Amino acid sequence: MMTSRSFWCSLVLLGVLPLVTRGWMDVDQSRSLYSDVGRLHQEDSRRFEVTRQKALPGQDGPRAPCERSSCGRGSRCVLNRDTSQPECRCVEDCKSSYMPVCGSDGRFYENHCQLHRASCLQRKKIYIIHSKDCFFKGDSCTMADYSRLKSILLDLQARRQSPPSSLAKDRGAQKRFLIEELFKHLDLNSDGHLSSSELAQPMKKEGLEDDLLGCTLEDLLQFDDYNNDGRLTLQELYTAFQVIQLSLPEEQRVTVTTITVGLSTVLTCGIRGALRPPIIWKRNGVVLNFLDLEDINDFGEDDSLYITKVTTIHMGNYTCHAYGYEELYQTHILQVNVPPVIRVYPETQAQEPGVSASLKCHAEGIPNPRITWLKNGIDIMPKLSKQLSLLANGSELHISSVRYEDTGAYTCIAKNEVGVDEDISSLFIEDSARKTRLSVGNMFYVFSDDGITVLQPNECEIRRHIRPEERIFTSYEEICPRVEGEDTQSCLWASAVNVRDKYIYVTQPKQNRVMIIDIQTQKAIQSLDVDPLPTKLHYDKSHDQVWVLSWGDMRKSSPTLQVIPEASTGEDPHVIHTPFEGVEDFFIPPTNLIINHVRFGFIFNQSKHAVHKIDLETVTHIKTIHLKAHSCVPQAMAYTHLGGYYFVQCRRSRSAAASPQLIIDSVTDAVIGPNGRVSGTPHVSPDGRYLVSADRGSGSIRVQALTVRGEIKLIYDLKTNIHVSDLTFQPSFTEGNQYYIYATSHLQTDVLFVELSTGRMNVLKNLKDPITSKDWPWSSYNRIMKDSGLFGQYLITPAKDSLFVINGRQNTLRCEVSGIRRGNTVVWVGEV
Repeated sequence: MMTSRSFWCSLVLLGVLPLVTRGWMDVDQSRSLYSDVGRLHQEDSRRFEVTRQKALPGQDGPRAPCERSSCGRGSRCVLNRDTSQPECRCVEDCKSSYMPVCGSDGRFYENHCQLHRASCLQRKKIYIIHSKDCFFKGDSCTMADYSRLKSILLDLQARRQSPPSSLAKDRGAQKRFLIEELFKHLDLNSDGHLSSSELAQPMKKEGLEDDLLGCTLEDLLQFDDYNNDGRLTLQELYTAFQVIQLSLPEEQRVTVTTITVGLSTVLTCGIRGALRPPIIWKRNGVVLNFLDLEDINDFGEDDSLYITKVTTIHMGNYTCHAYGYEELYQTHILQVNVPPVIRVYPETQAQEPGVSASLKCHAEGIPNPRITWLKNGIDIMPKLSKQLSLLANGSELHISSVRYEDTGAYTCIAKNEVGVDEDISSLFIEDSARKTRLSVGNMFYVFSDDGITVLQPNECEIRRHIRPEERIFTSYEEICPRVEGEDTQSCLWASAVNVRDKYIYVTQPKQNRVMIIDIQTQKAIQSLDVDPLPTKLHYDKSHDQVWVLSWGDMRKSSPTLQVIPEASTGEDPHVIHTPFEGVEDFFIPPTNLIINHVRFGFIFNQSKHAVHKIDLETVTHIKTIHLKAHSCVPQAMAYTHLGGYYFVQCRRSRSAAASPQLIIDSVTDAVIGPNGRVSGTPHVSPDGRYLVSADRGSGSIRVQALTVRGEIKLIYDLKTNIHVSDLTFQPSFTEGNQYYIYATSHLQTDVLFVELSTGRMNVLKNLKDPITSKDWPWSSYNRIMKDSGLFGQYLITPAKDSLFVINGRQNTLRCEVSGIRRGNTVVWVGEV
């Protein structure tokens, strides 16, 4: 019997199932029946059903007469032989099917066709009554009586023959055994069917008339004879007593499906069985059948799970089981492969003879791509030597002493099982290379009390110093206006972002504005007035917009969230107010090589047990995800596209220990529980493969791997005495697709260095005292750690009155730049 999945799901959702009803309306049978009733209800909701006939041979005109005629249900259009005119006549017969319905006339009909035919013949409206009580109108055997009948039959059979002790722990198997023995007991002629006469005899023989009130064993035949053949089979008796036999081959209990990103896939449940209940699909314990998901939206007649346009967020485990039988389930592991995406650096470089040169190629994909190099179209592998070598699994091509013949186009090729990508890095060897114009890229912009310092880290050279008294180009206002009563003219900054290596947007809380720096000219060109006390910026690269969080005042009494659209165009920048109120913080996931578009972000109030999902393009609220059941007040978030997990740091209460992080599944927007016992601020590596959680209170750092199957696995715990203020990732120079982390302390002078693949730790000591929390009220990151991008080897961290530049390649201190006070707002600008 075919079922209507959508209607059955709505019945479950509304609490209609399960039911304790009569025979065919018992729990498992009602699933099947009400599916058909649901389909009839959907059909009945249409006002008319048109029965059309094709044109008969020889008829003229574009359409035959019946093609233009409509007949009511239970009738069909025919041509009158005398008049040749179309007319509606009641159907002569209905197909034999047993899908019982009850009519508004109080009569019981075997199927909906019979009801509509009766309506036509009687020339009166008869409609379907969707009520289980209708079926028993005028019947002496009520639902309760019929249920009692079956209970008595089982009890009697149990007295005749108890189930074997081997089935003591399996109630389902015990019931199946009793039904099989009952069938044998009733099947007097042992022909495998129970007839009306066979069912009538035990009533008299065993004196059951008084016990069963108005019911008889023949009611089994009346309401559980699914094929309407006047006999009951063992399978029909199983169904009457809600005994369903399901099976799943052992080798199919766990299956792995691998699909390439962007394609669609179908997961088919392997559970089989006669009259199997509908299949329930889950992801991370959340039922998918009842969710209106745009990418998982069609379950089909075979109960398969359809996932359209698969992305990396869909990877992970999906389970299926028959409704009501959760103990038997199948696990589908979905692995998503991604073709390689690469970036080379530099795209072009010129060097003098005798110096060293490096060409770098960063590749991401699933599985990890293999990297090869060509020079002018020819494989360089046979030419490798001391002078020409490959580092970090081919990610870097190093030439120790360049010669004129090294000039050429070097092609990096990244390949994995599902695709290939390539790009060219050109090298020119020429005597006048050092005389080329100095670039404005590969610099740190440091915003401090004394203005803006542009620092070239390789030489530890200050290339430009924009002082507080310098003027903004368009308004001619001072960059940092003098404050009345203060002896010195100083600046106050809170947050800054790089907008596509074209502009830097930076907040000035005291001036209630955002200043725009032109990177090419290294000058302040404009300022935008925003709501009072702007403290946090984020650049949403996907939509080219800068988000501005303002506190209103130092008590954060009236926070607001604003957006600056088209931030990289430099034309008529303006500010848009968002409709969100009471926003204390927000989170927008970053992009990477694989994920270049982000659609959703989150806002939250750090006194409420909830996060609010927002659409970044339309700047509208989508839904609220409540965290009260987990006693979690959100404080920070992180995201990985591998499995699509959001990690929420919960605020530590004063009386309790640190709360564990919560995990939200971005596919279902459901809280799937705590991240084990992991607590602290979450940080996800740029490729999404590592989660590093730093607990400031305990000093512990936990490192977890995020696998290409959507699994979260703890790798190791690090016990440190560094209470982390900020943490950043540095790509490895010795191993492809690996990272180091650098972490600062909010109290101490040491900087922690960890090789993620091994957990090996080092400490850079005595980098002077950090800025105090009192002097840095804008965030908990009173000592930041800023990296230099995908290909950079330098990092920068501020102390109270100076900056420290770290060489990440050698894990050593490169230099200290003195005289820069409160330089805790830093932006890296790459090659332009």
